[in-house]
Amino acid sequence: MKHFLKGVVVAVIAAACSHAAFAEDAHVAPIKSYVTSKVTWLKDPALIAAIKAQNAKNAALSEAEIIALDKKWRAEVEAADKPMIKAILDNEASKFLKAQQAASSGVISEVFVMDNKGLNVGQSEITSDYWQGDEAKFKKSFGVGKDAIFVDGVEKDESTQALQSQVSLTIVDEAGAPIGAVTIGINVDAL
Repeated sequence: MKHFLKGVVVAVIAAACSHAAFAEDAHVAPIKSYVTSKVTWLKDPALIAAIKAQNAKNAALSEAEIIALDKKWRAEVEAADKPMIKAILDNEASKFLKAQQAASSGVISEVFVMDNKGLNVGQSEITSDYWQGDEAKFKKSFGVGKDAIFVDGVEKDESTQALQSQVSLTIVDEAGAPIGAVTIGINVDAL
């Protein structure tokens, strides 16, 4: 009897986990549909130019230099004075991304674009770090190739109480070559 009950418990847990995985994946198709039909602005020539310019500027950065920049950014997040963050938030790419977020009717909660090393080029909101290159959002988009779309899990935003997911895509240049990536926070409740 003891082994039978253990088997039943295992089966119930497996079924619950399977159901939870299915329910969690239900957000993926609508998010992919939204970004493929509505996020056509990733081909904007000014955005492409900004990514290319930063790729050229940062071409020789070592990993140690990238980590130092990321540490500086993280320190500024908590500081009153934010020169590095302010420079990014005030650039043309960030202004463009803020406008796209505003035009999304609440579907986009944040958006940030990264260069080919995973460093922020522009963003609509302050990110907690400057280097995304060591994270799944970059590795599963830019690291996979030009057609990659990575949809992360759904989480509840404590400040807004909305269900949100991040979707990351590779950004390509006019010739179709990968040059960077974008991560877009999607308010799942607004889809």
